[in-house]
Amino acid sequence: MSPFQLTRTLAPDAAGADLRADVLHGLSRSPKTLPPKWFYDARGSELFEEITRLPEYYPTRAEREILIARAPEIAAATGARTLVELGSGSSEKTRFLIDALLPGLDGYVPVDVSESALTGAAESLLADRPELRVHALVADFTRGLALPGMPGPRLVAFLGGTIGNLLPAERRTFLRSVRAMLTPGDALLLGTDLVKDEETLVAAYDDAAGVTAAFNKNVLSVIDRELGADADPGDFDHVAVWDRDREWIEMRLRARHALTVKIPELDLVVPFAAGEEVRTEVSAKFRQAGVRDELAEAGLDLSRWWTDDEGRFALSLATAR
Repeated sequence: MSPFQLTRTLAPDAAGADLRADVLHGLSRSPKTLPPKWFYDARGSELFEEITRLPEYYPTRAEREILIARAPEIAAATGARTLVELGSGSSEKTRFLIDALLPGLDGYVPVDVSESALTGAAESLLADRPELRVHALVADFTRGLALPGMPGPRLVAFLGGTIGNLLPAERRTFLRSVRAMLTPGDALLLGTDLVKDEETLVAAYDDAAGVTAAFNKNVLSVIDRELGADADPGDFDHVAVWDRDREWIEMRLRARHALTVKIPELDLVVPFAAGEEVRTEVSAKFRQAGVRDELAEAGLDLSRWWTDDEGRFALSLATAR
C-alpha cells in the first residue's frame, strides 16, 4: 500500500460557492460580518506564518512549548494508533505528536480544505518518516466528517486555538460532531488560548509592525479577486477589540469614510457609512472550567490539562465516553 493516499470529499467548486454565500449573507446584514476562513488564500497564509513569528503573538510559541514537553505523556495516555488532525495546514507542530506516537502509530489523517497544503505536508513528513502512513482528506471538518477505516484508539487533534473562531452555538455543534467520529476510549486533544490581561490579548491581534492589519485586510483582496469586487483595502482600518463580557477578541474592518463596494459576481452593492465596521473574526479565550463544561456537554470527559510555563495557552485531553 502506498504510504500516501488522498481522498477529496469537497466538490471542486465548493470553495467558490461557499465564498459567494458567505459574502452575500454577511455583507447584506447589519452588523456586517465575514468568516475568518477567507483570510487564507496563498498571501493570507504567508501573512499568518509571519504573524506567528511576531513578538506580540504568543499562542503559537506557547502551544509548541506544551507539545514539546508533553507529547510523550499524550502518547502514553492515549496509545493512539491513528492520529487525525483537523485543519492540519503544514502539520508542523503535529510532528512532535507523530514522533512520540511512533512506532505504534499506524496512520496519520490530516484534514484540510487545501489539497496543496496536504500534499506538501505529507511529502515533508514521509521524507523523514518512511514508515508512516498518511491518508489525507480534502474536506471541510465543520460540516461533519467520515474518517477512513483505520485502527483505534484514535486521537483527534484540533490545535492552534482555532476552536475560538467558532461562536458558542457553533462550538457545541462542532464538539458533538467530533464526538460522533469517536468510539469510547478515543480522545480529543484541544488547543485553547486562555483569558489573560487585555493589553496582551489586544497586542497579539494588533501588532506594531502592522502584519495583522495586512492579514485582516487581505479578505478584501480575496473578494476583489474572486468576485470581481472593487473594495479598496486602503479605505478600511484594522481594529482589534476585547469584549470583556463574552471574553473574546473581535477583529474588524472599519470604513474610513462613507463608501460603496460593488460586487458584480453577486449583483450586490454594499454601502458603508463612515466608521461602519465588518466583523471578520472572533477569537474566544477560555478558562479550564468552561472548557470542561463544553466538552462534557458533547460527551467528552476532560482527563488532562497542560499549559505553557506562563499559563497563556492550554492543551486539554478529553476521552469519549
